[in-house]
Amino acid sequence: MVALNDIKRRLQPELDRLNAMIRDTLQSDTELMNSIVDKYLCTKGKQLRPLLVLLSGELFGGIDERVLYAGAAIEMLHNASLIHDDVIDQATERRGTPTISSVWSNHVAVLVGDFFVTGALRCAVKTGDNRILESLATMGGDLSLGEINQYDNARTRQIDEQTYMNIIGKKTASLFESCVAVGGYARQAPDGVLADLKRYARLLGICFQIKDDTFDYFDDPVVGKPTGNDLREGKITLPLIFALRRSDLPEQPRMQQLAHKEQLTAADIEQLVTFAKQAGGIDYAYATMERLRAEADEILERYMPNDTIDSFKQIFAYIIQRKN
Repeated sequence: MVALNDIKRRLQPELDRLNAMIRDTLQSDTELMNSIVDKYLCTKGKQLRPLLVLLSGELFGGIDERVLYAGAAIEMLHNASLIHDDVIDQATERRGTPTISSVWSNHVAVLVGDFFVTGALRCAVKTGDNRILESLATMGGDLSLGEINQYDNARTRQIDEQTYMNIIGKKTASLFESCVAVGGYARQAPDGVLADLKRYARLLGICFQIKDDTFDYFDDPVVGKPTGNDLREGKITLPLIFALRRSDLPEQPRMQQLAHKEQLTAADIEQLVTFAKQAGGIDYAYATMERLRAEADEILERYMPNDTIDSFKQIFAYIIQRKN
């Protein structure tokens, strides 16, 4: 977390202006909406995604108002997706705070999430670059398709590593890729010049989701979700995908059969979690993340060394090391 905090401190003035833009954009003449939005904005996450926008803008000439509007648009769209996810997941808490849906209702939460989307569109329009609008539209579609594909695969429990990578590429990595794209577009960076950085961001997003999925194999109050929660929802993630390929292990056929049961019991989940860990699934996930980081570092070597490139490298390291 130290490296991320250092980056945030360096960019704090710009981040503060970006957050002020979000707050101003989401003000309305409806008292209830203002009350809900103000309370929601008081609890911020790591703000990793707007930081990526700012770093991209910095890399391609500096952080100006258009970059800030692009970052505000990304952050509002990301938060809209979180608000809607809480409705879908029936979550009662996020970041240690009661969710909008649990305090008010699903109906209100969906409307607030929609209001965040309209705020994102208003900020995107203010950048004056249609490529930013197109990037946000593509990313929004990918997020939905990724979630639908994950739901479909959870329903059938038919998934291999390539399918898993395709799903997280859409549902998670597409947002990271859009972050660096809109930051660059705001500074008029050509698509060709941005291609390498977008590839870096896609690798970062895939790594982010793999790390997130490893949390499901450990009961950790810091993370805030019970062990096996993904399996409970029918999601088979990389550690178990790897373990189920271990045909050299005598228990593999039984675990394969267990993983494809229509309804898993608590005992089933415990067995699968234990099997994934003992079969080297967590080690494989970390080895995959390190491979992605090496590939990302190679991409960043194509840019002139500077503080911004160092920050991109530090963010990748942070993603792998983070505890929540």
